[in-house]
Amino acid sequence: MGGLSIWHWVIVLIVVLLVFGTKKLRNAGGDLGAAIKNFKQGMRDESEPEKLSSESRESESVKDSSKQRSE
Repeated sequence: MGGLSIWHWVIVLIVVLLVFGTKKLRNAGGDLGAAIKNFKQGMRDESEPEKLSSESRESESVKDSSKQRSE
């Protein structure tokens, strides 16, 4: 009673294809893929400034220490 067999899923798939059509499902899949790609790119872009800021802090500390040595 609790589980769905493979035939239930096949019937559901056929009904979904009949209701929405393959073109709409293809477009929805493409939109979903583009959204995931943009999300991943946004996450990468967000982590890059952290790397850059930590690198700039390190370079500033190196500059400061070299200035102290020269004085």
